[in-house]
Amino acid sequence: MRVKTILALLAPILAAPLIGAASDGDGPVFTPAGDLVPPANYREWVFLSSGMDMSYTDRPEMAGQSMFDNVFVNPQAWAKFKATGRWPDKTMFVLEARGADSKGSINKQGHYQNQALMGAEVHVRDDARFKGGWGFFPLNGSGPAKMIAYTAQCYSCHQDHGAVDTTFTQFYPTAKAIAVAKGTYLDR
Repeated sequence: MRVKTILALLAPILAAPLIGAASDGDGPVFTPAGDLVPPANYREWVFLSSGMDMSYTDRPEMAGQSMFDNVFVNPQAWAKFKATGRWPDKTMFVLEARGADSKGSINKQGHYQNQALMGAEVHVRDDARFKGGWGFFPLNGSGPAKMIAYTAQCYSCHQDHGAVDTTFTQFYPTAKAIAVAKGTYLDR
């Protein structure tokens, strides 16, 4: 009786994923409440591209402030994308925004990334879990991230402008070439 009681009390704790845990490979991990567990080592994933001062809308509050956007994708998704030209179920993109500096050390012109992490979000494909197959999650530290509501502009923007599977593959030069060769690329 005592062992059953202890096991019953521990069951919810043992069932909850650990922060930064991995699923069967490198796909998404969710809490029982549906929040995304941030991927622990996304900087070790496949680096797709970096953009500087990109914005999909006019943002006067960002005037005079430069930043880089770095995009990483989980290795299993990248392997399948290379074979098919499509982003498979369980694809995870991490968009990381970092501050930019122009003067430092020996650099006299141009920009380089500094250590200031200005924000990060994850774009996750899970066909069974999300309406339209994709969900967006802003990362705020190492705790689980709540999904951005489907009414947010990011969903319709990706639907209207995404070059492959509602993703902005048009900004990832290596992936774009693969999608063009496989016939999955929409010129947007």
